[in-house]
Amino acid sequence: MATDEPPAPPSTGLLSVDLGAVPETALWTLYQRAVEAGRPDAVLRDPKAVELVGRIDYPFAERFGTSGSQAQLQALRVACFDREVADFLAREPRGTVVCLGEGLETQYWRVDNGRARWLTVDLPESVALREELLPPGPRQRYLAADATDLGWADEVDREHGVLITAQGLLMYLPPERVRTLIAGCAERFPGGSLVLDAVPRWFGRATRSGRMRMRGYQVPPMPWAMDAGEQVKLGTASPAVASVREVRPVGGRGLLGALLPVALSVPPVAARRPSITVLDFAERAGRAGRPGRLGRPERSELPE
Repeated sequence: MATDEPPAPPSTGLLSVDLGAVPETALWTLYQRAVEAGRPDAVLRDPKAVELVGRIDYPFAERFGTSGSQAQLQALRVACFDREVADFLAREPRGTVVCLGEGLETQYWRVDNGRARWLTVDLPESVALREELLPPGPRQRYLAADATDLGWADEVDREHGVLITAQGLLMYLPPERVRTLIAGCAERFPGGSLVLDAVPRWFGRATRSGRMRMRGYQVPPMPWAMDAGEQVKLGTASPAVASVREVRPVGGRGLLGALLPVALSVPPVAARRPSITVLDFAERAGRAGRPGRLGRPERSELPE
């Protein structure tokens, strides 16, 4: 039977994706890891990220550019999270790693020890894409839920210790929800830890004004931001936060590697840069533990 409809284009075998503004950031971080991992002198080995970029029908380079320094910075940031997870698994080989807002992060394939349990908590559209591209193994579980709704805490196996990661998540939340999430984790997981990252205030302001644009990509607004000099204030979210400590990137290649120690230690840049923080929780909720390297303020407000 005749038809006026044009023939369908041939299938490329690639997976098409259509994500909202914030879930789409998972593609940006995935691409940066893959770009860095594709180098022979990469600071982060991530073959799974390279594989995923090759399986997704998406104009990565057109949207996100091809900046090698941007990819290296992202890889150095990710390596900080990897070190904390690896250290946790060295202490608690059968522990549980809870990844909030994980997107298409491939940390499991980089640092898993073959014994730990992993729980991903993310929005339904992000979980659906992750299930298609990264089907969970026997020790992995994906939970479609709002990470700020602490109902997911009831799904966590706490018998062998818990480490929670919030990588590339909190900056997209209102400040009051950041405080609620930190407090809820501290009070529900005594003896556990939360690893989080934050963008500096100047960057947050730029995203909220629409000035943060990369080639064809508009960075979504980031309601919560915190300068590195304010990390200690995170300890005020709950009395159950026993200590606050910073995780700093190490290594680096070329000019970026040479400038990194300066950016981490020389004012005023050192206090107004992105940061990665670990919050260690008291063994029993409400009991303060030993202060971390950054101390624990008695009177201060969570950065907003």
